[in-house]
Amino acid sequence: MINFQTSPDQYKHWKLHIEGSIATLTMDVQEDVTLAEGYKLKLNSYDLGVDIELADAVHRLRFEHPEVKAVVLTSLKPRIFCAGANIYMLGTSSHAFKVNFCKFTNETRCAIEDDSHHSGRRYVAALNGTASGGGYELAIACDEIYLVDDGNSAISLPEVPLLGVLPGTGGLTRLVDKRKVRRDRADVFSTLAEGLKGKRAKDWGLIDDYFPTSKFQESIDARVREIAKGVTQTVSLPGDAEAVRLNISEPSQTNSLRYGIKLNPLQRELKPSSVEYKYVNVILNREERYADLTVHGPEPKADLPTTPEEIQKLGDSYWPLQAYRELDDALLHLRVNEPEIGLVCIRTQGNIDDVLAVDRTLVANKDHWLVREILLHMARVLRRLDLTAKSFFAIVEEGSSFAGNLLELLLASDRSYMLNNPDAIETSVCVSELNAGILPMSNGLTRLQSRFLSDPEKVDAVLNHKASFNAQQADEAGLITFVPDELDWEDEIRVAIEERTSLSPDALTGMEASLRFAGPETMDTKIYGRLTAWQNWIFQRPNAVGPQGALTNYGKPTQAQFDFKRT
Repeated sequence: MINFQTSPDQYKHWKLHIEGSIATLTMDVQEDVTLAEGYKLKLNSYDLGVDIELADAVHRLRFEHPEVKAVVLTSLKPRIFCAGANIYMLGTSSHAFKVNFCKFTNETRCAIEDDSHHSGRRYVAALNGTASGGGYELAIACDEIYLVDDGNSAISLPEVPLLGVLPGTGGLTRLVDKRKVRRDRADVFSTLAEGLKGKRAKDWGLIDDYFPTSKFQESIDARVREIAKGVTQTVSLPGDAEAVRLNISEPSQTNSLRYGIKLNPLQRELKPSSVEYKYVNVILNREERYADLTVHGPEPKADLPTTPEEIQKLGDSYWPLQAYRELDDALLHLRVNEPEIGLVCIRTQGNIDDVLAVDRTLVANKDHWLVREILLHMARVLRRLDLTAKSFFAIVEEGSSFAGNLLELLLASDRSYMLNNPDAIETSVCVSELNAGILPMSNGLTRLQSRFLSDPEKVDAVLNHKASFNAQQADEAGLITFVPDELDWEDEIRVAIEERTSLSPDALTGMEASLRFAGPETMDTKIYGRLTAWQNWIFQRPNAVGPQGALTNYGKPTQAQFDFKRT
């Protein structure tokens, strides 16, 4: 059972130090503190436990330390920054774990870029030693990369020549898409096991600069001070017409920014067949291979503040922040700890008007730093759902609250079923301004835009529909897949679940990933769509993981023996 919750006082592998507007994240991996037996985390190599701490640190910086303008990633190990994902860990892990490990590390690095892009915080990779594989991929997720010039330290992506697999954390895509490295040079670099050192690495655009050992720390400090010296940060939300220039030196905002809010541990109860939080509940039907995941809406008396001051006073107990933190943890739990759960039926409960009231407050105060971070967090959690290799069915019944931000759960689902019973209490769904662009998918589109690629006018028609949609209206608007009446409801849901869970999980994963991201490509969709699909295949090929495979034989006296037929 892997727990994705942690905090700085529990970190084993990272040290987070904050001084004014500068944060330093120092990697010091304890080689004997592993998530499983059979390997040691030497040379600052990492397993999932190391990355869970990194993800937590990035998340906390956004909520607990909004005054931070620059983050330095470096290492305490002499002459080594990071050796990347631990090869022996990968070699002894199940195929499913390897793939989910790569997906989580990708999401962590995308979270770094999301912070930089939307919240204006700059990340600097101070490579005080060699950065290979995932170590360089961590660096390339940062805004700037600086390498020590000690005659020995290099950067490399050695996965293809040494392991017979691909760099698993977006390295290939970021080389050409983000750093705009020439394709021929990227080809050479990605097949050169020993990598490149200072001058050539800079000339090829793989790093921003290099400094001799005697001047390395001094040069890094000077650059970071230069970054932090600026008095403004440009911040924005997806879909905003203009970025907001936030002046954090003004006394009126300093206190608010400096102290942030504390992210307390989530209260979670693990039972034999369920996982229970305050707002999220997961029932595990393991024999039938599906789960019921219910998100409860806000409590009217406690969860409906209307001003930034009231929201900040509630802190992490404010409904959209707490509910989405719980949903995020539940999704990660289902991914890693419940591999045989193939289908998740998403339900919501609560008052639609209360959900819409929360959305109106969020939109009205979106320029406030905390509200902006809450909205960006909600968007990241929804993208985590999009990228989860499980089927999702949205079930809309009496008492559901699929409105505004919770309607995104329905739009993200592979299918939706809505009870059509005019004689009962009205069952409805409703849109809000949050469905118009603030919570985008990885491809940059809203889920409504992705849904109506062939008829973009429908997006405006749906958004301009101010009242709730009943089942018939939702069906006509294209928001719902099926609208069974009361007589057919239980049987249709039961048959749909039985049918879905009887299909090949491999085929479903490929089918869903192909269908969910219609429309344009972005760096993120290339990383998730292409890399994880190829890696999924490569991780099962004998050339990588067979008895004579490169990953299997890494570190052994025997050499890999390849089947050289191209397929």
